[in-house]
Amino acid sequence: MQHKEKMKKYWKENLRYLSILLTIWFVVSYVFGILLVDQLNTIKLGGFKLGFWFAQQGAMYVFVILIFVYVRLMNRLDKKYGLNE
Repeated sequence: MQHKEKMKKYWKENLRYLSILLTIWFVVSYVFGILLVDQLNTIKLGGFKLGFWFAQQGAMYVFVILIFVYVRLMNRLDKKYGLNE
């Protein structure tokens, strides 16, 4: 496989990971925290309404988890394409 083709595949996979993770982040922060807040508020988590929890803390927790997931995915991707340090 040529270097250019290899890099194209690498970036295509990287962009796919980014779009999936950003979609998850959008759903958790915007959809759960704003659009579905009333429906989620019928459920309690640790004494707090779930919609409130997502709006105040859940989105931040998910964002931090997504950072670690992205790092792990990129480490695997780098190894797959021989770009690891």
